[in-house]
Amino acid sequence: MKKRITEAFAKAKREGRGAFVAYLTVGYPTLARSEQAVSDLIDKEGADIIELGVPFSDPFADGGVIRSAAYEALRQGVTLDDVLGVAKRLRAKHPDTGFVLFSYYNLIFSKGLETFAAAAADAGIDAVLAVDLPLEERGELLAAIAPRGLDLIPLIAPNTPLERVKASAAGLHNSFLYVITVKGTTGERKELPKELFTRLDEIRAVSPLPVAAGFGISSPEQARQVCEHADGYVVGSAIVRRLGAQA
Repeated sequence: MKKRITEAFAKAKREGRGAFVAYLTVGYPTLARSEQAVSDLIDKEGADIIELGVPFSDPFADGGVIRSAAYEALRQGVTLDDVLGVAKRLRAKHPDTGFVLFSYYNLIFSKGLETFAAAAADAGIDAVLAVDLPLEERGELLAAIAPRGLDLIPLIAPNTPLERVKASAAGLHNSFLYVITVKGTTGERKELPKELFTRLDEIRAVSPLPVAAGFGISSPEQARQVCEHADGYVVGSAIVRRLGAQA
């Protein structure tokens, strides 16, 4: 199976830039519009990896923009199965783009881990980011998805010790460390914390995986600053807000 995520970071490095990881909530403002937006992000804006956000009723890690998008998608009846259907259609159009399923663990667990793993593999998902799944409890999910060629994306909090960072990266291959830039929820910030760049350098020094920073990045200048200390950057709220404005 292709290691699309690994290859995306390697390609960006060869080109002397950071990898662009783009998040959107599937189903917002509509299912069809979000599907088209993924293709636009890839074809027109150069996204290397796409995080396909699954709408959830209690998105506690998300700020107002993404929370509102999730509620609107749920109001329209968008489900995990719908997101996987979108992923499968997009995979046919974009065979080389890395696709990450971004979800809260309850939705995955409720579907049944083996059933979920089979469906995600069939849809062309490369890796899963379960927001609320801690390191100590990820083994069950990893055991279900790894035989089908899928990996996990660990979240690294601002206060995660470096030993735990190393443990989070252990055993993963077609993956990256998603380093949270700020305390709190997702959302655009005018400025990033000054201590972030030292923190990214420290994480990068101990991680065998590429490092991408997210939460709060909303401008090209912020992305440039981050990529002086990381292998990539994640933009989410700014994309979702723009989609809402275009609706």
